[in-house]
Amino acid sequence: MSTQGSPYTSGPPPRRGDHAAKRGNSLRRTSDTFECWMRRVLMVILVLGLPAAAVSAGLTAYEASMHTVRTQTAERHQVTARLTSTAGGGDWAKRPAPVRWTDIDGVVRTGTALVKPGTPKGSTVRVWVTRDGKVARPPATTFNAKTSGWLVGGMAAFGVGAGSYAVGAGVRLLLDRRRYAQWDAEWGLVEPRWSARFRP
Repeated sequence: MSTQGSPYTSGPPPRRGDHAAKRGNSLRRTSDTFECWMRRVLMVILVLGLPAAAVSAGLTAYEASMHTVRTQTAERHQVTARLTSTAGGGDWAKRPAPVRWTDIDGVVRTGTALVKPGTPKGSTVRVWVTRDGKVARPPATTFNAKTSGWLVGGMAAFGVGAGSYAVGAGVRLLLDRRRYAQWDAEWGLVEPRWSARFRP
């Protein structure tokens, strides 16, 4: 029996034409190609942009904080002051109490400083004051600057990561809606022909 035209004939599979080879996967839609390239771009942003944004933002915050540290350190200094009345007591939290000290010009100044509860009148405490003789908080330290840099850098990295994810999820949602609309339109054309085959 001749096997000519038989589907079981052995031999190499038929070669695809040049046009089909250029097209690639015939089931691949334009939206699929766009989504593939979008993922690649977002991956590049994550791999390159995330570290760059984190380092840049962290160093900027650190330098700004160090400027504050240098400024406050130059404008504030510590003096020894005496309590003019006993500090109130009750719990472990520090309480404001009136203090008095003499500055380097011999001028007697007064202010309010935070001291431990129950500190008796006449006790000496170290307080930070500004050049104009006002009680101030201790100046910021390099530890504060480093903490600020790490915090801002971490927030920048999280922002880039979250932004990339949001963009990817948003574009994917729009593409899926478009695909569903295309599928509905195509099914509206195919379904009457398909169902007609089963009608008596």
